[in-house]
Amino acid sequence: MNNHLSKRNQALIIAGLGSALLVAIFLSPFASQDPDGLDRVAKDHGFDKKELEESPAKQLPFHAVFESYALKFIPGYDKEGLPKIIATSAAGVVGTLAAFGLAWGIGKLAVRGSNSSVTHADDYSED
Repeated sequence: MNNHLSKRNQALIIAGLGSALLVAIFLSPFASQDPDGLDRVAKDHGFDKKELEESPAKQLPFHAVFESYALKFIPGYDKEGLPKIIATSAAGVVGTLAAFGLAWGIGKLAVRGSNSSVTHADDYSED
């Protein structure tokens, strides 16, 4: 029974990850270029002018890699057309895999921690 659940869980994980990657690859290039919600609210209420020129996030070494939701290190990114679409899709794939990896790792740690704190009734039964 446990092997059947394991195979079923694997199929579900693979299907979910595959679906997320398909969305990242094929739909991310069509994302709106308009400001996101937080940027829009900041602009509407006028506190976007208080933004720091060099925010702490922009000082991180990998900030420029994902700027504008595209992997900018792909050769030919500055040209119009296909490379920009590929850069955006690649950023979607990398982001999806990073989120999956983080969730997988946290899940593994949570399961490992919960298994050690579970007591089994058989351990305390009197023979």
